[in-house]
Amino acid sequence: MLNSDALNDDSRLTALLSVLEGLGTEASTTERGDLDLLETVELVRRMNAEDARVPVAVAECVAEIAAAVDGITERFRRGGRLIYIGAGTAGRVGVLDASECPPTFGTDPSMVIGLIAGGETAIRSAVENAEDDGEAAEASLRDLELSENDTVVGISASGRTPYVVGGLDYARGIGALTVAIASNADSAIGAAAEIAIEVVTGAEFISGSTRLKSGTAQKLVVNMLTTLSMIKLGKTYRGVMVDLQATNEKLHARSIRTVTQLAGVGVEDASAALASAQGSVKLAVLMLVTGASAGASASALAAVDGILRDAISALS
Repeated sequence: MLNSDALNDDSRLTALLSVLEGLGTEASTTERGDLDLLETVELVRRMNAEDARVPVAVAECVAEIAAAVDGITERFRRGGRLIYIGAGTAGRVGVLDASECPPTFGTDPSMVIGLIAGGETAIRSAVENAEDDGEAAEASLRDLELSENDTVVGISASGRTPYVVGGLDYARGIGALTVAIASNADSAIGAAAEIAIEVVTGAEFISGSTRLKSGTAQKLVVNMLTTLSMIKLGKTYRGVMVDLQATNEKLHARSIRTVTQLAGVGVEDASAALASAQGSVKLAVLMLVTGASAGASASALAAVDGILRDAISALS
């Protein structure tokens, strides 16, 4: 005779199977039943054709993405943070985006944070059952002292991951802005968040392998969330990164190239200005364009919240 725990396990499994059956990301298509029989070039064509559907699906969510960007930017200006939460591929997408913000935009590592179910180990290796822990994200957000000035973005292809749902529920209760990125419509995380970005990518090239189209859609969306909010914060000028950190030889060369491009000077003058500006591209450009000293330029930038265009106007 089955005990109550076994009956409960069977009941949960039955319910989960029912949910998965209704998800587009879990669907199978008979037209892909012959993949193992195809020539490699045909496999490439078919997979590429599937991938091409992703930007089109993202375009259907322009209004929601724009609302999220505006909300994130507003909270950044209050000193708030952007915190991604996700499991598996979705968690890794958030961690990747967060890790690329400091070198790209000169941000403090605490400004954009990626939390993944299972912790640091899960970035490289699967941590079994981590995504089913509905309380783990809340605990991590508590540790970060989440506030109403922060934004929490939950990422889940299925849109039902308990780790993400739990985190969004807690964040919303705190008063933080909550955003959901899912690959299915009418998702649980969409219902838990104030802004639901549901990019319906449909059946995967390999059924249920949501590191494919779903993962690509997630990467496109998080690229927009950080890149566009950073543009609005003045981290770029004329479409060029002006707050990048020259942490290696390539980025040092890019800094010089950026200054030559924006200030219309040669390499020697650009290098000298960067030295005077202690490596700050933004400050070097401002000095060269306006002729102001490093001190006056730094003061002008501080007065306009670091927006180069406004500082140039102020000193011209």
